[in-house]
Amino acid sequence: MSLALARKYRPATFDDLIGQEAVSQTLSLALDGNRLSHAYLFSGLRGSGKTSTARIFAKALLCEQGATSHPCGVCTHCKMATDNSHMDIIEMDAASNRGIDDIKDLIEHTKYKPSSARYKIFIIDEVHMLTNQAFNALLKTLEEPPDFVKFILATTDPLKLPATILSRTQHFRFKKIPQNLVLKHLEHILGLENIGYEVEALDIIARSGAGSLRDSLTLTDQAIVYSKNFVDVATVTGMLGIIEPSHLEALLNDIMAKDTGKLLSFINMARDYEAEMILDELTLYLKDLLLSNQGKLSPMIIERFFRVIAESKALLALGSDGEFVLSLALFKMMESLQIKDIDTMIRGLENELKGVEVSEIMVTSPTPDVSAPAEVITITQDEIDATLPKVKVQKPVETQEENTPVSTNANTETSPTSEAETSTVNSPVKPIENKVIQPIETKPSEEEPTPIVSEVTQEITVEPIKEEVVAPAPVAPKVTPHQKTFDALVKKIYDRDYDLGSCFEHNIAFESFEDNKLTWGSQADGDDKKMLIKYWGLINMFVKDLFGFETKIVNVAKKKVVNTSTSSATITSTPSISSGTEAVAEPVEAEPVEVPHSDADSSSTIEELEMKSSCISPEAGDTEAAKEKDPSTLLQEPMIKEAIALFDPKKVRIKRNS
Repeated sequence: MSLALARKYRPATFDDLIGQEAVSQTLSLALDGNRLSHAYLFSGLRGSGKTSTARIFAKALLCEQGATSHPCGVCTHCKMATDNSHMDIIEMDAASNRGIDDIKDLIEHTKYKPSSARYKIFIIDEVHMLTNQAFNALLKTLEEPPDFVKFILATTDPLKLPATILSRTQHFRFKKIPQNLVLKHLEHILGLENIGYEVEALDIIARSGAGSLRDSLTLTDQAIVYSKNFVDVATVTGMLGIIEPSHLEALLNDIMAKDTGKLLSFINMARDYEAEMILDELTLYLKDLLLSNQGKLSPMIIERFFRVIAESKALLALGSDGEFVLSLALFKMMESLQIKDIDTMIRGLENELKGVEVSEIMVTSPTPDVSAPAEVITITQDEIDATLPKVKVQKPVETQEENTPVSTNANTETSPTSEAETSTVNSPVKPIENKVIQPIETKPSEEEPTPIVSEVTQEITVEPIKEEVVAPAPVAPKVTPHQKTFDALVKKIYDRDYDLGSCFEHNIAFESFEDNKLTWGSQADGDDKKMLIKYWGLINMFVKDLFGFETKIVNVAKKKVVNTSTSSATITSTPSISSGTEAVAEPVEAEPVEVPHSDADSSSTIEELEMKSSCISPEAGDTEAAKEKDPSTLLQEPMIKEAIALFDPKKVRIKRNS
């Protein structure tokens, strides 16, 4: 009678198990050491040896030589176990006996002792197919069975089992059988069967088995019949419907050569195959190339090809046309060869630059032009007062001027501007005493053209001003990290309140930050000063947030600088045009700008804020903190009540601060 190879060569001992060394060794040691459990669970891929291991383990438990990892195989119990005819080995298919009634019958059998053997063994295959009611009925018996009962459960999906079942069994996980072990086992069996074969063909069968030895043996049975007792590559590939490896090798050579004609020929030939199968086989072939280290393709090219194949399989999953996706993948693989990696580009650049001298490249940074005059020159009030002459102003009708230089040269009609300025500076100065200065009416002469009017108003620069006022050369401001932090403070205040930020930016100027002391200059007065005092708590919070919690603010009060671009340090004169008339200059009142100064201006914003919040300040006004508290009502204050309730003092003494 002919048997399938999977049944004919089923393992009979633990030594015959293929690829499950961990399981066979653990069970063998448990048998030899007499450390047996009452329930076992075998889980793993189909065809990985679960049921075969359960039968071997049952035979080892019932052998007449005792529980041993190497049963004799000649005793009555071993022979009956090998023939699957032992009365005390009850094998049950849970897929067809999955109800609670079937489990009740099984539980009933556990009450009776074995007929002739040492144990009564229950093998439940595909146990995950039992119903929840059947599992619940089995729980108590599985947890505490009689001493002569052993349970062996087998399943391909242990995740479907309840946790209560898993916790009552020893779980053995059967792994996928490696391809090389399957290949060796197939060679061994075909040698025993006297069947000719090609190793490449058996390798394709082992790979198609996907880790299942039973599947591989089934395919081998089919290949023996199809190939007429000689298993070769052409027969196996034709039987499995896969493409031959030689075609894949030629395909990759055509892609590397960028031969579009041969590529189109392969696409026409590949219509007889599934596109997904060709992509899978191409992936496996690239894997073999990478691991063989033959150097045909670089790892970078293989990685690019794999990306193209992965994207193509994603398109096939969307239901796209297989032939079109395969064509697109092959042309994309050919196109990916044109992409250069960064190392290749660097090496190419190095080869191009060999023998080329590269001159030193000077990198210069632009420097600010400090020679350009500043648009606005800021002069303090003290410098203006020091350069102005003393002017005494009397009634509008009569003016008394002392030591005022005035031009007396009347012949400025025909002289150029430069000569007029020279003459006025060198001309004698006459004091003007008690004279009423009247505006001089000038009539243009018939002989002279009107452009003389442009010379009427001239500036006479006083000598002391020319010597004292010197515009300093602007220096590029040096930005410090503390200045950047101060700018961040201004920005943060702007984010909170735009008006407050504008007031702060126009009145407060950063000076220094040393030893946790932030020093700034303040020009605030009037409404700006009131706004800064009102929001001082917010500003102080932002300062501590940016500069540190220990930061103390030092405020330096400063005076606002007046724009002196149109200063009255120059005197305009209106010379007479007519000859014979004495030129009299009209003096312009040069009044220094008065900056209000008081004791409040010298005090800082902080001082004013702190004085306003002090109850001993005589200038605190009507603020709540300035009012003196009545000692008789002081104990009724909410804060005092909370303090008394918190500390629970025996005695409270109120003392007036003298």
